Amino acid sequence: MPLVYACIAPHGHLIPRLSSGAELRRFRATREAMRRIGREIKAVRPHTIVVATPHNLRLDGKIGVVTAANTSGYLVSGAHGFALTRLARGRRRVQLHAACDVDLARRLVARAEARHLPVVAANYGTASGPVSDMPMDWGTLVPLWFFLKEPRLSAQVVVVTPSREIPLRENARFGEVIADVAARDRRRIVFVASADHAHAHKTSGPYGFSPAAATYDAGMVKAITDNNLDAVFQFGPRLIDRAKPDSLWQVAMLAGIARRLRLHGRLYSYEVPAYYGMICAAYRYVNNESH
Repeated sequence: MPLVYACIAPHGHLIPRLSSGAELRRFRATREAMRRIGREIKAVRPHTIVVATPHNLRLDGKIGVVTAANTSGYLVSGAHGFALTRLARGRRRVQLHAACDVDLARRLVARAEARHLPVVAANYGTASGPVSDMPMDWGTLVPLWFFLKEPRLSAQVVVVTPSREIPLRENARFGEVIADVAARDRRRIVFVASADHAHAHKTSGPYGFSPAAATYDAGMVKAITDNNLDAVFQFGPRLIDRAKPDSLWQVAMLAGIARRLRLHGRLYSYEVPAYYGMICAAYRYVNNESH
């Protein structure tokens, strides 16, 4: 059946257990929008959630598809990324484990290779079994916390990573592959573009301030509200370089999916609670939308 739901979901400091005080308040609107998306994903009863993340394997010039049997990871308070070191005393921790849909992952690789896309299948640990376990990055863990853990949903996952070195439209073509493979599958499949947007909103941030950040985010919001994700292909290299987004390549995959399936987007939230912009948006079939 066709892919049943898609969304743009952030992966910043959203998990309540890892936040406190002002941070809890600053991210409130995004957190509530994520819970709304989580409820909607649970309602469509997915068998598999495909997550496109910018923070898993960064394969130079290649789109990555995780073919491991499992993916597991943890996050600690006070750290944005996947914590690999021993926890400091007193830090709060969350962890997540998910079984991977290896069959779907391998079929995505085969179809992408048939279309001459630069794709690599990636395993970790052992060829199969419980030790075949790809480390789960925060771009995967944070959305899945809201979509699997909080609503207590049982679903397998497929982790994919776009490439920033290939033409943007090649990432969109991989999105078309996801849509086409899903259309030939009996299982109910959801796609998540895990994406924080421009990272240059504040001088205090690690990338400094650029007015391009607001311009980029405004363009992304407009592409969603106009139901025209193809507009992101018009973002120029200078804007992208100055805005420092973490979203363009995953959204390009969603654009390919939306083009194939006539999905209608709805913006749920946009805010800049830190140095980066955060958007929550849901995509469904036009004939399922109430206007």
